[in-house]
Amino acid sequence: MMLGMDVSGLSTTAANAAAQGLSVVVPLYNEAAGLAALHVRLDDLAKRLRTRYGLPCEVVYVDDGSSDSTLDIARGLAADALDVQVVSLSRNFGKEAALMAGLDHARRGAVLFMDGDGQHPPDLVEKLVGHWIDDGYDVVYTAKAHRDNESFPRRLAVHGFYALINWGARQKIPEDAGDFRLLSPRAAGALRQLPERNRFFKGLASWIGFRQIRVDYEPAPRAHGVTTFSPGRLLGLSIEGLTSFSVAPLRFASLLGLLLATGAFLFGLSILWETWTTGKSVPGYPSLVVGLMTIGGVQLIMIGIVGEYIGKILSELKARPIYFVAEHSEKRAGAQQDHSAAERSAAE
Repeated sequence: MMLGMDVSGLSTTAANAAAQGLSVVVPLYNEAAGLAALHVRLDDLAKRLRTRYGLPCEVVYVDDGSSDSTLDIARGLAADALDVQVVSLSRNFGKEAALMAGLDHARRGAVLFMDGDGQHPPDLVEKLVGHWIDDGYDVVYTAKAHRDNESFPRRLAVHGFYALINWGARQKIPEDAGDFRLLSPRAAGALRQLPERNRFFKGLASWIGFRQIRVDYEPAPRAHGVTTFSPGRLLGLSIEGLTSFSVAPLRFASLLGLLLATGAFLFGLSILWETWTTGKSVPGYPSLVVGLMTIGGVQLIMIGIVGEYIGKILSELKARPIYFVAEHSEKRAGAQQDHSAAERSAAE
């Protein structure tokens, strides 16, 4: 029985990349204000990629249960230079599920993930595609060039998150890397084969291996609306990523328990030594209470950490679908052009 997957048949070269094509996956959540402008930029991008590489493109908009008119606007977007798919989920399943839905519905070879808020510049995509077609990289990921405009506590928290999730990991997750990345056909094929339901795309895209390259960029300011990622939600996503991809919290809990046990043992030896040498027992009510409270608190933390992993195991055992699609529509660029030509011919 083969326990691995052979994706060598999906390898791409500069000669066959054009036949593979590119799918751009854009998860959407209440992005009605800027969606039309983003689509115009993606349409211009598709024209440039077709001219430069002969690369056919499609865009897969995944509406993740938006409460505004995002879905209505997405339905009305024209398929001029690229095919347009609109996938509407039955409710808000979260960004990771939306990315997976886009990956499942992508019909071209390579897959590019980008946000729908306009902060991921479509103009940078040409550079990412160049690394794939011209340089032969399978994973081209982007990362913030710097965090100078962020507060020190936030920078410290981000650094601590990546330090913890990469602690003891064989395949490191690049710090500051985002979901804005391009996967070659074989990298996208490998990512589709991973069976877990609690997915952390940043980690999984690094774990699959292949040739990878980092591209630093400056995120554009958000043109419309405000981010939905509050500090509390970011903390929740961080915990979700840690427990879905890494066992570092369990190792940290084990080491902390070992450290406390060692300290308690040495403290006990010091008490015995003092009693033996001086004949006096040490009054220890305050230290006893503090010690019990400390150990009790640490035990509760450890139980909570173990509980997070047990919850992940339960979620995997239930094997519920990651998402449900309530509506799916598609417009083909070529078909729309042929239809327009037929209308002009009939009018003549």
